Amino acid sequence: MKLTVLGCLGAYPYKGQGTTSYLLQSEGFNLLLDAGSSTLVELEKEIDPLDLDAVILTHYHHDHIADLGVLQYYWQLYPTKTPKPILPIYGHTEDSFHFEDLTLAGVTEGHAYFEAEELKLGPFLVTFMKTIHPVPCYAMRFVEEKTGAVFVFTGDSGYLESFNEFAKEADLFLADTYLFDGNERHKAHFTAGEAGTFAKEAAVNKLVLTHLPQHGDLEKLRQQALATSGGIPVELAQPHKIFEI
Repeated sequence: MKLTVLGCLGAYPYKGQGTTSYLLQSEGFNLLLDAGSSTLVELEKEIDPLDLDAVILTHYHHDHIADLGVLQYYWQLYPTKTPKPILPIYGHTEDSFHFEDLTLAGVTEGHAYFEAEELKLGPFLVTFMKTIHPVPCYAMRFVEEKTGAVFVFTGDSGYLESFNEFAKEADLFLADTYLFDGNERHKAHFTAGEAGTFAKEAAVNKLVLTHLPQHGDLEKLRQQALATSGGIPVELAQPHKIFEI
């Protein structure tokens, strides 16, 4: 399985970089994970957007869905010689207004996922955990059926000890790290030190920091996570950086 960064800033785009969006690929299956600002133009640099097989969303804050509407328009209006399939978009149902927007008749169709149910999505088995955030948001654990490789994405979350188990022995742990140390137990996001601690307690193979702040020394952020990770490698997400899992 391969993960490609499309956007990795939190909250708002800045100096040409967009907000949260990732392309997860395996066995020819292309899954878009969140669709923040600049998703569509960055996705075009990797694949034809019409080659997407599905989209899955952690939650409905704008920095995670800003480009969803234009992706729907792309599927609706881009001229092709043959009819395009309907694109499935997976989201939770705890916000009915936004969930209903996942469906554009004849173009995209909203599908619900639930915390208590495992979702089979192409080559992946996906499980979910509700996070601590101002709106309902779900962390996701992807298991590649063929290889058993594990990728865990926190979505957005404040400190939550359940990540010690949810991320257990993940090959790649992609963690919301919007805050420098000194902001512990925040209601919406991890600090760098907290991300490193979760990685250590879960015994993951690699920690990647995402939902990055626009201001401040990002190498300092990485070093703060590394200081608590117990020697687990820590990297910063960057647009078009590829992680083989």
